[in-house]
Amino acid sequence: MAMNVKKRPGQVKNNLIGLGVFAIATCCLYFPLYRIGYLPPLTDLWDVLCLNGCTDNDSTTIAPRSFLNYDKPIKQILGTDKIDKNKSSILVEKSKYRLTFFYDKKPIKSYPVVFGSNPVDDKLKAGDKRTPEGKFKIKDLYPHAAWSKFIWLDYPTKYSWRKHFKAKGDGKIKWNDSIGSEIGIHGTPDDALIKKKSNWTLGCVSLKNKDVDELYQFVQKGTEVEIIP
Repeated sequence: MAMNVKKRPGQVKNNLIGLGVFAIATCCLYFPLYRIGYLPPLTDLWDVLCLNGCTDNDSTTIAPRSFLNYDKPIKQILGTDKIDKNKSSILVEKSKYRLTFFYDKKPIKSYPVVFGSNPVDDKLKAGDKRTPEGKFKIKDLYPHAAWSKFIWLDYPTKYSWRKHFKAKGDGKIKWNDSIGSEIGIHGTPDDALIKKKSNWTLGCVSLKNKDVDELYQFVQKGTEVEIIP
C-alpha cells in the first residue's frame, strides 16, 4: 500500500532556498551572455526554441517591384507634404542592389544600395560581413558623423536567433560565435561606392548620402523593413 509522505517544514524551506539560489545563479549567467550576443532576450526564448510551435512569420509580405522614380523627390511623387509615417515601409532586395520605399503598401521610389562584403548569404554570426535577411523594424534613427544618417534595425530578432542556433547545430558556425548587432541603413563616406556596387560595409545597407537623407524624413521607430535575397 502506498504511503503519503509529508515533507517537513524545514525540508520545504531548504527546497525553496535552493530554487531561489538556482534562479539567481541562472540570471547572473544569462544576462551577461545576452548582453554580449550569445543568448536571445528572455521574451523571445520560447519562440527561438520553438516551444510555442515554429511558425515562419519571417516570410515576404511586401511584393518586389521594378526600379522606379529615382529622379523624383518622394514629396513630388506623393503630391503632398503631409506624410503619415505609419503608412511607410521599406523593401531591400539584395540580388538587385535595390531599396524600395513603400507608402500605404504601394511602391513609391527605389534607390541603389550596397551591402556587406559578402552580399549574397544571410547573416548568421558577428563578423561574417553578411547583411541579414528577414523582417525587421526600425529601432532608432539618428544623424551620423561619417555616414550622414543611421537607421538602426532591431536585428537580431527571434527568427535571427533561431537561424543562428540552427547554424551552430548544423556545424556552419562555431558554438562560441556570437550573433552580432548594430545592423542598420546608412549613408556612405564616398557615393562612388554605390555607383560601383562596392560592398564595403560590415553587414549594413548603404545608400548615397542624399538618398538616406531623403528616406530618413519618411520613416520612424517601428517602420517595417524587409530584406530579401
